Order: sequence, then structure tokens, then C-alpha cells
Amino acid sequence: MYENSFPKKRFQKTLEFLEKHLEKNSSILDLGVENPFSKIMSDAGYKVVNTSGEDLDDELTAISSFTGDAVTAFEIFEHLVAPYNALKEIKTKKLFISVPMKLWFASAYRNKNDVRDQHYHEFESWQLDYVLEKAGWKVIDSIKFTNPVKKFGIRPFLRRFTPRYYLVYCEKR
Repeated sequence: MYENSFPKKRFQKTLEFLEKHLEKNSSILDLGVENPFSKIMSDAGYKVVNTSGEDLDDELTAISSFTGDAVTAFEIFEHLVAPYNALKEIKTKKLFISVPMKLWFASAYRNKNDVRDQHYHEFESWQLDYVLEKAGWKVIDSIKFTNPVKKFGIRPFLRRFTPRYYLVYCEKR
């Protein structure tokens, strides 16, 4: 199911979490362009459409016009300057989000060659929960998990037991 270059642990945990809360054959708007995980969701029996690469800080039409079963935003909101605006526009009753957690031993990701490929936010769990609540969502379930890397050093060692990802299932209040 997974190719060697894909983050198998993250994808497996995310799919298991999604399957726990959302029936197969549900229609999903997956924020962001088509990606390896949107293919995995489709292969698992979900009807997935993606946004088209528009700047979701400024262009919210795809979000506000979607009337399916759920919205997913896996590794998306850290790239937005104002994720609150997108959260307010979602019309579905179910929302699934994963974000990288702020690590005390590493700076936020930044790609100096591509302004769209950097993290404006790396969240502590309470911060994402607060934004969700303010935007009208109730957190129903969440998990945190690690992302070990096969490298040597202090940071790779810390990644073995420090949660890197926060995955949340929410319902509209």
C-alpha cells in the first residue's frame, strides 16, 4: 500500500483514525492538492476531491461550497497564516486535522526557496484546540504520535519519544 519514500507510520495512524470515525464511501474534501495520502483514502473506499492549489488564506470558495460528509486537512494548517478563516468556512459536520507539533528542540520548518512551503504555525495541542473551539468546532477525539527518524544525534534521539504530530477529529457545534 505504501511506497518506501512515504511516511508509512503517519499514513497508517491517520488512516486508522479516519476509519474509526468516518464510514467508507463518505465524500471528503481534502484540503491541498492531490497527494499520496488522498490516493490512500480513495483506495480505502472514500470519495475524495482535493482543492486545486489555491491560497487557502485568500481563496475559500472550494471550502465554503463543499457540502459532502467531511473535510480533511492533513499537514495543511501549519502553512496558513490564518487557519481560523478556513475553519469558519467549512460547512460539513465532520473535520479531521493533523498538524506538526511545536518541538522545543527544533525550529519551525522553513524553505527559503519556496514561500508556500514553510510552517507559519507549529502548534501545541491546546493552541489548535483553542482555534477549533473559537471557529465553532468541538474536539471529539485526538491522538499524538512520534515520528522517529533513522539518523544519529540528539534530535533524532528526542524524536523517538517526543510527539511530533497531533491528529484531531472534530464535529461542528
